[in-house]
Amino acid sequence: MAGTNLGERIQRARKLAGLTQRELAALSGVSFSLISKLEQGERQDARLETVRKIAAALHVSTTRLVASGPENGPTEETTDRWLPVRRALVTDDAPDLPEEPTPEGVRQALDGALTLNSHARYTELTEVLPALIRDARVVTDLDPAERELHTHVMLVVGSVLVQHRQFDTAEQLLDQTLGYTESTPQRATAVSTWCWSLLRRGRLAEAREKAVYWADELEPRRLTRASPADLAGWGWLLLRAAAAASRDNRDGEARTALRYAKAAATAIGTGERRVKGDPLRKVFGSPTIARKQAEHATITDRPDQVLALAASIPSNSTNDHRRHLLDVAHAQERMRQHTEAVETLWKLQQEAPEWLAQQRYAKETLDRLVRKRRTLTPEMRALARVVQLPL
Repeated sequence: MAGTNLGERIQRARKLAGLTQRELAALSGVSFSLISKLEQGERQDARLETVRKIAAALHVSTTRLVASGPENGPTEETTDRWLPVRRALVTDDAPDLPEEPTPEGVRQALDGALTLNSHARYTELTEVLPALIRDARVVTDLDPAERELHTHVMLVVGSVLVQHRQFDTAEQLLDQTLGYTESTPQRATAVSTWCWSLLRRGRLAEAREKAVYWADELEPRRLTRASPADLAGWGWLLLRAAAAASRDNRDGEARTALRYAKAAATAIGTGERRVKGDPLRKVFGSPTIARKQAEHATITDRPDQVLALAASIPSNSTNDHRRHLLDVAHAQERMRQHTEAVETLWKLQQEAPEWLAQQRYAKETLDRLVRKRRTLTPEMRALARVVQLPL
């Protein structure tokens, strides 16, 4: 489609559809002000879900409107913070260490890094990862049989880098890792994380195609005999495919992928648990599927269904559940449950302030809440500081 930026592509598609800006706003549910600012170049991007609504109203795929992607790149501060980690990945010089690292020591350090990540203690994480990367490399050089341990470390680093928008470095690392690991859970994790990066960049078609291809490649021959780790890896690939399809206005494909992912969860058993053998300690089970169904309902603008699903989803301390709570807060705001929306955001601030500070989704939900209040509560003012709400 002609046009060098998102606003120009929206304008061209709108004109081809014979719509005014106000008519597009009414059909999409996106504010006239935002559409106007995008087309005039006053705003350079928008959340992927917002672009999806505009695309649906114009009867085009989201991919046709998205070029480089609506996800903000990292701030200069974030880029600088993760420089030691990126540097450690490309440093091949043998370090002069007082004693050689051991596989057991690397495993213990890896467990510590995973704990820091799950608790969103990112400042500490940037301090421990360079040494972990170095020690994992040394251990593998000393004993090639420890290659799987090194791969595990690289997968954790790749996931963390995606979380902090270091997309190019993360995707290059994941590509390299996928090239040499033969472990099905590790391959599934590498692809799933890569697809997550592509989703955040708005490269929906590429994310969907990669997820579907690898889901076909790694599908267990018999669900009843597959290991929980293999089932969870396959299930997560299907969930990435569903996420990409939902955002690209492919509702039927999204529902099909969610249905197969639910079959994987059912084969593992009831409830939700951390799957032994999953490199990132992700949980998987029926509640995981329910969270993704709620995400699909968010994208397709059904806030009542989001809240109905959320009522039966147990809480946990994973980033996946935190992301689900942002869907809940968004749905509460859409249903005019403003007090409850603030309470949901406040809960996230209390649990993981460093994580919440990165979430553009939280900032946009809070911004709508603030605009509807004549005076702000202390919690709202505190949240505004955490997410750096613009004046």
